[in-house]
Amino acid sequence: MEKYKKDFIKFLVKCNALKFGEFKLKSGRVAPYFINTGMFNDGEKIKKLGEYYAEAVKDNFKDSFDAIYGPAYKGIPLCVTTAIALEKLGINKGYVFNRKQQKDYGEKDNLIGMRVDQNTHLILIDDVITSGAAIRESLEILKNNGNPQVKGIIISVDRQEKGTTEKSAIKQVSEDLGIPIFSIVTLEDIIKVLYNKNVDGWVLIDDKMKNTIDEYLEEYGSE
Repeated sequence: MEKYKKDFIKFLVKCNALKFGEFKLKSGRVAPYFINTGMFNDGEKIKKLGEYYAEAVKDNFKDSFDAIYGPAYKGIPLCVTTAIALEKLGINKGYVFNRKQQKDYGEKDNLIGMRVDQNTHLILIDDVITSGAAIRESLEILKNNGNPQVKGIIISVDRQEKGTTEKSAIKQVSEDLGIPIFSIVTLEDIIKVLYNKNVDGWVLIDDKMKNTIDEYLEEYGSE
């Protein structure tokens, strides 16, 4: 496993963005873990987050794209901080995000940042994917605003849970849209790094929690 992935998992823990316990999800499932990317709430944290996204973008796409796209609202700081971090890696690309409400004055454009057209290649970044509804909304917005090509999608964590089929929600969305989706880390990565390991004085995944996670994945884990 690459070093930046291990560091990202420890970063999630230190920011209290990754928690273990009992959490009711929007889907109705009761999960033993929860990821809250809203915890990256100061300059240092959002800067570091951008660095991890940038590493994942570089890992999966090199520099074969034109800009980073972030869907409003959560994706706005993500695309900006990732673009800044990419520049520090020697990859200077644009960034783009959408308005939540269409302008009815001036140029009436719905995108802010680098101008895009049908020849523009974008990497879309977001925090997590559940049903894929937010991604589909983003693709529709882009289609109606220059129709750039989305080359791929990067999210923070792949929970490796099935969606409406036995396939993982991410694999299902990727196949439906015909767009590759990558994550900085997966749940499997998280377990490898944290199981019976001390992080800042705490063992977050001990034998009991590992058994709880295994039981949850037995029911909801993807193939």
